[in-house]
Amino acid sequence: MQYGVYIIMQKEQRHEAILSLLRREQINRQDMLVKRLQELGFELTQASVSRDLNELGVEKVNGIYAVRPKPIGTDLGTITLTPAGPNLLVGKCLPGLASAITVRIDSEYIEGIIGTIAGDDTIFVAVQDAEHHWPIIQRISEIVEVA
Repeated sequence: MQYGVYIIMQKEQRHEAILSLLRREQINRQDMLVKRLQELGFELTQASVSRDLNELGVEKVNGIYAVRPKPIGTDLGTITLTPAGPNLLVGKCLPGLASAITVRIDSEYIEGIIGTIAGDDTIFVAVQDAEHHWPIIQRISEIVEVA
């Protein structure tokens, strides 16, 4: 496995762990979240957790970290999604927004999506099979504006 791919996978797994912890526990300090993530086997710093919280849309509500409601559509611009074989959708978006869009997609746990990878203006969505293309495109269009 290439080092860059490992970093992306670790970040995605860390994001999933953060969201899971915040759904199950009331965490009011970043150092507490860092400790819980370290207990789960993640090697990280408080600075990386701070960036993760920002990317995930997490904010403090009444002193407790919570995922803020996701705005729909135009805050991430318009993306195009095109099937590229039976197990892949390729999306194009504005430069710099692919990571934010894939974080949004991943946080929805859409059935049929195996994983996502973000470049700068390109998104790869790995899907189980071609039958899932249309339902996934429809669901993603509810999250962000799909052209």
